[in-house]
Amino acid sequence: MEVGIESVYLDKLGKGDHNAFNLLYLQYSPKVKHFLLGFIKNQEEVDDMVQELFFKIWTNRQSIAQVHSFQAYLFRMARNIVYDYYEHTTVKANYSQKQLGKPFYSDLIEEELYAKELLLLIDAVVDKMPEQRRKIFLLSRKESLSNEEIADRLNINKRTVENHLTAALSDLRKVIYLFASTLFLT
Repeated sequence: MEVGIESVYLDKLGKGDHNAFNLLYLQYSPKVKHFLLGFIKNQEEVDDMVQELFFKIWTNRQSIAQVHSFQAYLFRMARNIVYDYYEHTTVKANYSQKQLGKPFYSDLIEEELYAKELLLLIDAVVDKMPEQRRKIFLLSRKESLSNEEIADRLNINKRTVENHLTAALSDLRKVIYLFASTLFLT
C-alpha cells in the first residue's frame, strides 16, 4: 500500500472509520499471518493472534493514526506477539510439569531464549544490510511479494532482485551458522 494512501486510511482509522480499518485489515492480515506461520506452525493459533493484533489496533486506533509506517509498526507488534507466545508456552510447560510432580528442566526455557536471541540477531543483520538489499529482503519476506512484483515496484531488473535476495540469505545463513556453532561449543 502506498504511503500516502496508507496515511489517509490511518487518519480515518483514528477517527473511528470502520471501512478504513477493514481495508487495512484486508491489506495486511494475510501478510501478518504468513509472517506468524513462519514461527508458529499452528494455523488456529496464528488466526487467533492476528485477530488479537487487529483488535489492539482498533482499540488503540487514535494513537496508531500517528504512526509513520503502519507496516513496520504492525510487524513489530507481530514480533512481540511471537515473543509473548514463546514466554506463555514456557510458563505453561513449567506449570504442567510442576503439577505432575516432575522436576522442571530448563531445556525448554533455554530453547525459547535461543529462539528470541536468534530473532534479534536476524533483525540486527537485516537492519545492517545495504538499503536496497534490506528493502528487497523485507518486501520478499515480510510482504510476501514475488521477485517480479518487487522488481516492478522498485523499477529494477528481476535478476537484480534475485541477486540481492541470494546475498541477503547468504548473510543470514552465515550468522545463523555462527550462532548455532556457539550453542554447541558451550
